[in-house]
Amino acid sequence: METTVAEHNGRMLARVEGDDRVFEVTFDTIEPTDVTLRFIRDDDRIGMIYNDDGTDRTMARLTTGRDATDFIGVEVPKEFVAELLDAAAETGRVADETALEGYRLRVL
Repeated sequence: METTVAEHNGRMLARVEGDDRVFEVTFDTIEPTDVTLRFIRDDDRIGMIYNDDGTDRTMARLTTGRDATDFIGVEVPKEFVAELLDAAAETGRVADETALEGYRLRVL
């Protein structure tokens, strides 16, 4: 899979692309919890990365539609999540560094 995690147009861009899936999100900050990363853009939660089946599969979910009631979800590799976390931490885009370390311990 090919990944891109970089600053772009004042936001962080995270993209993973494989033969059977594409996931891309731009965000201002991430809010880590014990097992979830929330993507925040313009003070709104626009998606998240969470674990399905405990820590077996790491899923990314984006809210779609104008009323934010629909969503799409795809499995993403943990290596992509680790790369995203490193870049977000380096650029000051993590809401809570302590919670980030807890997320790393539980999920990665």
